[in-house]
Amino acid sequence: MKKLRKLGLLGKDISYSFSKTYFKKKFEDENIENISYENFDIKSINLFPSVIKTTEDLKGLNVTIPYKQEVMPYLDKVKKIAKNIGAVNTIKVTKKGKLIGYNTDYYGFSKSLEPLLKPYHMSALILGTGGASKAVAYSLKKLDIPYHYVSRKNSDGVSYTYETLTESIVKQHKLIINCTPLGTFPNINDCPDIPYGGITNHHILFDLIYNPEETTFLKYGKEKGATTKNGFRMLELQAEKSWSIWKLD
Repeated sequence: MKKLRKLGLLGKDISYSFSKTYFKKKFEDENIENISYENFDIKSINLFPSVIKTTEDLKGLNVTIPYKQEVMPYLDKVKKIAKNIGAVNTIKVTKKGKLIGYNTDYYGFSKSLEPLLKPYHMSALILGTGGASKAVAYSLKKLDIPYHYVSRKNSDGVSYTYETLTESIVKQHKLIINCTPLGTFPNINDCPDIPYGGITNHHILFDLIYNPEETTFLKYGKEKGATTKNGFRMLELQAEKSWSIWKLD
């Protein structure tokens, strides 16, 4: 009998995880056997080496909040795109036990955003500065869309804080991407504190959150006639990209 090969998701407080449900269904639908997908929910990145050491036949991991940047020093190699982005969301464990870091978030985001773009989507606001926002910024750069970071605090690379953001600035940037966890289940009434009055029917509001299906951020956008998109398709695409990196079928 073949050994059970293992995949999983590394993160913190991830019982809600999309990945585990997605891959379990994929394995059932496609009759893929001898592979399991588990959550590795750790309280600190310091525990990551023990996950690697104690998990037999581990072939790969997805990485989510808050470890996409923190995990990088623990890897043997980080691929160029992930290095440029500054975040890893996929790890491949080689036959020799080496850990290779990749980023598939940028691929998932680009492919789910591209069908929505019109010529007037010439600049973007990225809400949040975490690991996911880095992949979004990389994607926009590749799509030749200039962007500005919006954050709670004024720091290097941040163009606006939520306090300095005006309706006029929002009006000028027809693409707004929420990369913060604000609005995630169960805190579904939360949303980024931006001047929603500046949103028009030419805007795209893209939320990386997928649970709930329609966040308060997207609801406000829809009320203004904007095109809205949640993160579900992005997650599907990045998951399939991860699968192609692991090559376990």
